[in-house]
Amino acid sequence: MEQFNTAYLSIGSNMGDREGLLKKSIELLNQYPDIFIEKVSSIYETDPVGFTEQPLFLNVAIKLKTSLSPQALLSKMHEVEDHLDRKRVQKWGPRTIDLDILLYNSVSIQTEDLEIPHPRMLERAFVLIPLSEIAPDNIYPDQTISLHQVLCEQRDKEGVRIWKKTEWEDASVHSEN
Repeated sequence: MEQFNTAYLSIGSNMGDREGLLKKSIELLNQYPDIFIEKVSSIYETDPVGFTEQPLFLNVAIKLKTSLSPQALLSKMHEVEDHLDRKRVQKWGPRTIDLDILLYNSVSIQTEDLEIPHPRMLERAFVLIPLSEIAPDNIYPDQTISLHQVLCEQRDKEGVRIWKKTEWEDASVHSEN
């Protein structure tokens, strides 16, 4: 019997059909036989961070189950980004789509191309707000407080606005059954 791992991803877009690109990235992830989307947050519109002279982002968080290792999941995520024409031109610059692994089970990983938990997630309201919507009681690895408590203690929540509450019924979510 395959072992399934729980992972949380952040997905963002600020170029082109932002909502369409978010939905398409989820649909593409969901087409892999070893990835099962379980929850998708509402869509949030967020101010850019880092390089601020660019269009506003749309962001979501998703919960998935997978039999893939963290590195194999990252590889599939890069395939989705490539399919949706992601170009890595400028750090924190505009992009059609950006997928990041936030959490994977409760493991901590630090390699040249992958760091889990995501190194800046606790500082970024545009990550914490959607994530705490779908996983408020999750405990950040090596912490004793929930993601919701971390969010409550976050000082800078401005620049993150609910854009669309959605159940994502039109995403073709399949289950493990």
